[in-house]
Amino acid sequence: NGAVPRERGKQDKSVKRGNWGNQIEFVLTSVGYAVGLGNVWRFPYLCYRNGGGAFMFPYFIMLVFCGIPLFFMELSFGQFASQGCLGVWRVSPMFKGVGYGMMVVSTYIGIYYNVVICIAFYYFFVSMTRVLPWTYCSNTWNTPDCAGVLDGNLSSRAALNLTHLLNATQKRTSPSEEYWRRYVLDLSDDIGNLGEVRLPLLGCLGVSWVVVFLCLIKGVKSSGKVVYFTATFPYVVLTILFVRGITLEGALTGIMYYLTPQWDKILDAKVWGDAASQIFYSLGCAWGGLITMASYNKFHNNCYRDSIIISITNCATSVYAGFVIFSILGFMANHLGVDVSKVADHGPGLAFVAYPEALTLLPISPLWSILFFFMLILLGLGTQQFCLLETLVTAIVDEVGNEWIIRRKTFVTLGVAVVGFLLGVPLTTQAGIYWLLLMDNYAASFSLVVISCIMCVAIMYIYGHRNYFKDIEMMLGFPPPLFFQICWRFISPAIIFFILVFTVIQYRPISYNDYIYPTWAISIGFLMALSSVICIPIYAIYKVCRSEGDTLLERLKNATKASKDWGPALAEHRSGRYAPVFSPSTESHLEVQPLQPEKSRSEVAAASPVQGSNGSAHSQDSRL
Repeated sequence: NGAVPRERGKQDKSVKRGNWGNQIEFVLTSVGYAVGLGNVWRFPYLCYRNGGGAFMFPYFIMLVFCGIPLFFMELSFGQFASQGCLGVWRVSPMFKGVGYGMMVVSTYIGIYYNVVICIAFYYFFVSMTRVLPWTYCSNTWNTPDCAGVLDGNLSSRAALNLTHLLNATQKRTSPSEEYWRRYVLDLSDDIGNLGEVRLPLLGCLGVSWVVVFLCLIKGVKSSGKVVYFTATFPYVVLTILFVRGITLEGALTGIMYYLTPQWDKILDAKVWGDAASQIFYSLGCAWGGLITMASYNKFHNNCYRDSIIISITNCATSVYAGFVIFSILGFMANHLGVDVSKVADHGPGLAFVAYPEALTLLPISPLWSILFFFMLILLGLGTQQFCLLETLVTAIVDEVGNEWIIRRKTFVTLGVAVVGFLLGVPLTTQAGIYWLLLMDNYAASFSLVVISCIMCVAIMYIYGHRNYFKDIEMMLGFPPPLFFQICWRFISPAIIFFILVFTVIQYRPISYNDYIYPTWAISIGFLMALSSVICIPIYAIYKVCRSEGDTLLERLKNATKASKDWGPALAEHRSGRYAPVFSPSTESHLEVQPLQPEKSRSEVAAASPVQGSNGSAHSQDSRL
């Protein structure tokens, strides 16, 4: 409840920065941040491709030894300092480039993630009709190759199988795929051929940015209220779709494809690599969002408990979403008389082609389509709010740190939203999907792994694990459990390094369906990946050059040594080695506030003496 243990008068609140209204707001926001589109369109497909139920074993092993420890580390890091992804690096100023790298990654992700949300908005709006526009092949954008599952009189299984035999040499294109490629995207033939801006998508991009801005117009005070709906309603929709899905013919076949264990795959290194990568990316580690969210917690909040709850909820949602996806895909495969593997897909292909086509087979299909795309919008917004906007805004406001910018935080939020909208406009062109997938594959892949690895090393080995464990004990009242201490120092960095090596070994040049990306486009992708990582050595060199010292070793020591203003943000929490020595330089960074602000100075001064049990007189407010 924010009260400091054993100290009745103290309130664990930051008046200057603000806090979450209550702990539920933080947990819901964190769940909304971690549970995103990847839980629905990536995990079920990975599970099915990597051995079904057997994939769950390496997945949960990676969750326990890498996911939860990294999640707890980032939450405790941000909560202890009450700073965003830049301010926390007072712990070791030379590594502040890690914070800048997080900001760059968040910028890239935020730009393309909101374009995905805008496409979901578009599908949401066009679903408000009696017949979904991708149901039949009788539209102006369809080609002669189009073969809809509801076209003509092909109602019998034999007729459908005959159709597929005839199309064995010529691949069938579904009406949903042609609607996606030829109407929604009006796809160009090359990534360099931008073509025209798709005005419906541009309008939806504007809508999505306005929604994100309104959610964060008052920072955590407004977003904390929004998440009561955005973080919980997707589970309502998932449950509705799940109940509808399992009642369909063929649903059990789809679910068996999803869950049937193939134990021989458990010895495959690729399965373990996919499990580790999915845990790492799914929880949102190294994006800066976890540090930002935790920085608005009260100092004594139990973030250890929160990290376990949120991580397990995230992974359970992924597993649950798999039932929702594969029950419908199983029904579709049964209807077509084909194997489930023929209709299974992932990424945009699942969200905007395979699943929408399956929905056309259901009675009252527009209703299910509206629900599905509304769920995608809410899942995306939960991540987007803290992925780009609040992470960047908090980092900028904390870095400047004066009263002027704190009072005008809304304008900073508006400025970042406008810039994000303008940078997203090229992704709404006819070549936009090529650029979106390029950013998704390169801007937020191995750079996140490098950033996370360096963060682990900086905290555990440069700042010192003993110092960090004492900080957590001071904040939570108990040191981190031995398991987490071992994971942070040895196991998690080793797993992160394994993910990095696996990513390099498994690297394949990006392609989209049959389109192979040109070399120059892949080079741009690598430059985007390097742009976040390069911040780390550049800032480190700058900091060493600016540090005091006659020799390089002295400069290195001074550059890595924790700043004088590192530690809890509130003066009342700075005890022990953080006890403040007040000087103009340190006092400016500490927030000193009255312990009982509701009482004026005159009231305190006029407080009447009270007779104590031992006969001595003392003021009611002697604690002050």
